[in-house]
Amino acid sequence: MNWLANALALAVALTVTAPLSASDDVREAADASSPERELIFAEEFNAMALDRDNWVVIGADFWVNNEQQAYIDDPAVIGFIDDVEGADGGVLMLRPLYKPGVDPHPERKADFVSGRIESKGKFDFTYGRAEARIRMPDAVGVWPAWWLLGNGKWPDTGEIDIMEYVGEKDWIGVALHGPGYSGETPLVNKFFFPQGSDVTQWHTYAVEWTEDQLLFEVDGHLIYRVTRPMVENYGKWRFDNPKHLILNFALGGAYPFKTNGIKQPYNGVPAATVEKIKTGKVAMLVDWVRIYAPAETSE
Repeated sequence: MNWLANALALAVALTVTAPLSASDDVREAADASSPERELIFAEEFNAMALDRDNWVVIGADFWVNNEQQAYIDDPAVIGFIDDVEGADGGVLMLRPLYKPGVDPHPERKADFVSGRIESKGKFDFTYGRAEARIRMPDAVGVWPAWWLLGNGKWPDTGEIDIMEYVGEKDWIGVALHGPGYSGETPLVNKFFFPQGSDVTQWHTYAVEWTEDQLLFEVDGHLIYRVTRPMVENYGKWRFDNPKHLILNFALGGAYPFKTNGIKQPYNGVPAATVEKIKTGKVAMLVDWVRIYAPAETSE
């Protein structure tokens, strides 16, 4: 597999097809959202290789939500590219590939492989600000996400979905999951991009997490607020414990299917997206990930 050639071709294709969404002033404002705060974790992806001191890679034995991919540890699906328009230095590339017959799972037998990285056991935090600068592909039924997860049993230790995307490029979703409000959670919101902007352009997706509320933002603009009383209408507040970071590119399954209703050729994934994936040009690009200490404890 000539993954490097494919990655370089992807970089060229994405540079041509995905214009920037905002002026340099807007980008700088988003990047400098917490100028006085302590930066406690920063992953700029400039080393052009995965930092295994910060991240672990999820393998093919993991399977949830009837997703249509097998996760593998391979530079073809977890790669790095440089010279991408609008990005500063290298970017992380997570992408699905059409690879029938590769999946070792005896029940799933997925025709696709993809990538998922997380910081469990390497880095976690309680309260503060988590943000990442991301660009998405235009492909119905994909399910990439940027999120935080508790270190114990799901959903008892809480989940914070900072950005989920199911392939309708005019919106992204945010959500909370915990005991009594998991799966079809009532604590969910869709953010629709303003005219002239969409998910295929660079955006900064963030959550401001405090003892009593979570504020979700896109490019520095508040899009959803969840407070402790709102959560406690449904179950226990599980956002007072450490969470680790996750970036993944899932494909099809529960959330895309309930959004688009597509059954064939794959659950939640239309034939047009399969053909796009076969080109190797469907990918989630991540410019950087940054975590800040809580505002009230900063000097």
